[in-house]
Amino acid sequence: MSAPARYNHGPAFPDDLRPWQAGLREQFPILTRHPGHSYLDSAATSQKPQAVLDAVNDYLTSGNANAGRGTYPWANRTTALIEQVRHRVREFLADPEPDRSGVHFVGGTTDGLRLIARDWLVHHLRDGDEIIVPFADHSANALPWQEAVDLLGRQGVRVTVRAMPYDPAHDYDHRALPELVTERTRFIATTHVHHVYGGDMNIGRIRAAVGPDVVICLDAAQSVGHLPVSVADLDVDFVAFSGHKAMALPGIGAVWAANRRGAAFVPAGWAGTPNTSGIVSLHAALDWLQAAGVADVARWTVALGARLTDGLSRLSAYEILGCQRSLAADSPVQQRHGIVTFRHRDIGSNDLGFILAAEGFMVRADGHCQAGGGEKTTSVRASLHVYNTVEEVDRLLEVLAGLDTGA
Repeated sequence: MSAPARYNHGPAFPDDLRPWQAGLREQFPILTRHPGHSYLDSAATSQKPQAVLDAVNDYLTSGNANAGRGTYPWANRTTALIEQVRHRVREFLADPEPDRSGVHFVGGTTDGLRLIARDWLVHHLRDGDEIIVPFADHSANALPWQEAVDLLGRQGVRVTVRAMPYDPAHDYDHRALPELVTERTRFIATTHVHHVYGGDMNIGRIRAAVGPDVVICLDAAQSVGHLPVSVADLDVDFVAFSGHKAMALPGIGAVWAANRRGAAFVPAGWAGTPNTSGIVSLHAALDWLQAAGVADVARWTVALGARLTDGLSRLSAYEILGCQRSLAADSPVQQRHGIVTFRHRDIGSNDLGFILAAEGFMVRADGHCQAGGGEKTTSVRASLHVYNTVEEVDRLLEVLAGLDTGA
């Protein structure tokens, strides 16, 4: 079976970025060392540019020390560096009020969301209050809020959990949402870019739908480092993200808190030794992304995703998950942010994942950690970043076309 007759070569594809992208790809040593492999699992973790590796190595070999405990130069330098990275995070998120907000380093998005639930939300809910939770998003953005409600319930505080409404395109249904919001709605959990469907969940419409007083928490695991993120434009109260999805090392992430409603967010308890090498890697990653141009990163990954969905939509053996109006390269609705999830109608997703691995494609094939309201059948997710190429997408389509037994 031959590949689809036409891929996305239309005017929407940013051919002007090809030299720029080629130069960036060369900065990822793991990719240059494995030219026959295609890494298509960046929604799980991103690869690291040489600048990040160099920054961590330089720190560990020239000034590694604990922070906030010693008075010698290495310790003072580390303490100052951590504060610099807090400031860098605020800059990267276009924080309009950096003197009020807080930045707290955490292990990742899941850790950050659970800290918000445990150390902030439980202290701000009262008997009879209500929260809204997106049960078709990642489990990390559903379970912590239910755990908080269960904890309060054991203390005799009854909080109602309402499910975020979705429309047929798997976007938040901002038209139905106001019907769920009452004078007792205190908190809404949201996701910026969906980890399965790849769509921007239009958080600005959520704020408009619920009004100015409800606290909105944003899971930005799939947006920070992939597209420009402005807390001023989004008008949210919390942002949690993982460094390892934004080209930093595993085990580091951040919670940004606006601190404009109620008491300021401060994780409880003794923090212990910070992940200094992870914080250094986050600083270097944000610098690298800023220099590369996050808006152009988004242009590239969206275009690759459109090329992939356009080609897949021409293969009858495949079901593409998410908004069906966004499949064509010239779709009038928003394209996916580098995440394309699909199923073969006859081949199980786990088997398809093994087949693609044998061809050199590293994709994810499972349930993708969706919460209870999400997909019940496994699928294959190809997630792209700026280091992925047009040729990789076209070769993937050629392999998938060879399995298009129904055409």
